[in-house]
Amino acid sequence: MRQRWHMASVAAWFSAVVLVSGCAGMANTPDEGVQPTMDTTGNESSARNRARIHTELAAGYFEMGNLGVALESITTALQADPGYHTAHNVAGLVYAALKDDRRAEEHFNRALRLNPADPDANNNYGMYLCQNRREEEGIKYLLAAVQNPLYLLPERSLVNAGVCARRRNDNVAAQDFFQRAVSVRPNQPQALYQLAELSFLSSNYAAAQGYLRRLSQVTSANAEILWLGLRVERKLGNTLAEASYAQQLRKNFPESREAVALKAGRFE
Repeated sequence: MRQRWHMASVAAWFSAVVLVSGCAGMANTPDEGVQPTMDTTGNESSARNRARIHTELAAGYFEMGNLGVALESITTALQADPGYHTAHNVAGLVYAALKDDRRAEEHFNRALRLNPADPDANNNYGMYLCQNRREEEGIKYLLAAVQNPLYLLPERSLVNAGVCARRRNDNVAAQDFFQRAVSVRPNQPQALYQLAELSFLSSNYAAAQGYLRRLSQVTSANAEILWLGLRVERKLGNTLAEASYAQQLRKNFPESREAVALKAGRFE
């Protein structure tokens, strides 16, 4: 149960839209269609321009979960310009989602051969490796992304590295990665939740309470957050706070596994 919330959250932290300001809001407005950005500098070749546009389209459709159209678009992009590293990065994502591991790995590796410093490709390949039980390799790529001084979202890859470390039961390393993430972005919700949970698991209930309070300021509570908060307050002997969490859990998530556990009195 502990892994469900943060893995669902971090799953979206693959860098599907890597240079596509025109696709930034598409996941919330699919009826408007996918609108690629256009280059107005006149510096792109026609082949690269075609590849870029279709890569952006593929990224947008990937974000919306339309893998069939995403595959068609990224195939067109690669036919137009096989040397476009961003297209290979998005192709890796699409094939990974399609469970075609051979092609996914081929495209991630191709993207990194063409541009070894690309933080998005490093992040994506690192997450791909972590999800395929190759955590040690994956963390190396995630940290390579963080080391790029031009990377705009290093906290994303630090959280991913923390999740990866937890997958191999290295909570000490995981805590360090999450702490680094909140040092970059103090209100990073996945990192705050993870730090709260790790503090709870190490019996540092006061620290867990502090992280949950910070988390409540930046995101709405779901069943797992409420369940963790309830158990923290229970350990601290705060019966009113525990009762408040229990009431919210019963009211807002009555069918959740956490609510079922609460009803059965299973707190561990």
